[in-house]
Amino acid sequence: MTHIVSEACIRCKYTDCVDVCPVDCFREGPNMLVIDPDECIDCAVCIPECPVNAIFAEEDTPKDQIPYIKLNAELAQLSSWKSITKRKAPLPDADDWKDKTDKLKELVR
Repeated sequence: MTHIVSEACIRCKYTDCVDVCPVDCFREGPNMLVIDPDECIDCAVCIPECPVNAIFAEEDTPKDQIPYIKLNAELAQLSSWKSITKRKAPLPDADDWKDKTDKLKELVR
């Protein structure tokens, strides 16, 4: 199994999780992070680090977030989504977006 980044990350992109990842499995897009399922070792150290609770073990993914399992796998393979290994500042308006839902339409690929 692997872990996934869910909708809560869109337009926030807090990167606290990348500092603790022992295998550097996070990939960075314009306004979201994803986890490369081929790299994730299912250690779960990233889950408590996410300030918006956007990370789930695949088997614990809420039903409304299940499409993000496939989305993480797809986006992680895009050459434009590069590995991120060091914490960066969140997006400038992250605090405005952190509690919003239905953000898939906001995803920039």
